[in-house]
Amino acid sequence: MIVDHAMHPELTVRLFGTSGSPLTEFRSPAARDRLAAVEILVTGWGCPVLDGGALDAAPNLKAVVHAAGSIKGHVTPEVFARGIVVSSAADANAIPVAEFTLAMILLANKAVPRLARDYRAARGDLGLLTQDNDLGNYRKTVGIVGASRVGRRVIDLLGPFDLDVLVADPYADDLVTHDLDDVIGRSDVLSIHAPATPETYRLINAERLKALKTGATLINTARGSLIDEEALIAELRTNRISAILDVTDPEPPAPGSPLWELPNVVLTPHVAGALGSEVGRLGQAALDEVGRLTRGLPLRYEVDPRVLSRQA
Repeated sequence: MIVDHAMHPELTVRLFGTSGSPLTEFRSPAARDRLAAVEILVTGWGCPVLDGGALDAAPNLKAVVHAAGSIKGHVTPEVFARGIVVSSAADANAIPVAEFTLAMILLANKAVPRLARDYRAARGDLGLLTQDNDLGNYRKTVGIVGASRVGRRVIDLLGPFDLDVLVADPYADDLVTHDLDDVIGRSDVLSIHAPATPETYRLINAERLKALKTGATLINTARGSLIDEEALIAELRTNRISAILDVTDPEPPAPGSPLWELPNVVLTPHVAGALGSEVGRLGQAALDEVGRLTRGLPLRYEVDPRVLSRQA
């Protein structure tokens, strides 16, 4: 993490101490010696699990600030049980995912993936202006499955466009929502933004895939486990629908998976979340949270363990 000394001069020693290198494990005597003095632990992707043993080595730990999205890979229930507050940069990571999704929705309604492929194959005029087709974004219906951090940002980003947006989420009491099957049946583009939980496993199953409108596009930037992949492949093989998949199950797909070859699939390598320059936003979000803690202010993005089971 890069510290802007002009903005946060008080954080240099707290974040880096005297060693400067991040911990990659919590078991060695050297790691446990460093943990003994830690009050604020800044974590990132691949952080070791904060189980009872690690927490015993950090008796002064008051806060875990995660400079990435989900905390489920390393924050155990014992962290909350010990009264340690937890922050996540999930809101910051939601921004690029929502931007990616917006771009894919607009391109899908214009059939850009298919037309780019057809144009390259034809090497000539496709005669689009004389075709009686349904290309375009005007008055198309976009279904949002899951009013999550990302889902809500996508809804906001879609606001300026002449699109009809339908939301399916049983927990979004503050929004106008619709039955999931109704949303699936009416959507020209269906975008998945629900968390991966036992409740949402294979949420988009064979029956629901068959209920998609002919010509519809399914977009998944959430988790691959939300879609029955075998059923999706079977439906894609009919060429009735298209898919834009930034996540799969497994990820990446097996080398022999039809997803690599099907012409009506856009397959991207989990790029919707923060990459490159966007990672700086995550670091800044975490740094701001550490600054708040050092000034005695409450966390802006504190994780509530009571609703964690319904979040990514």
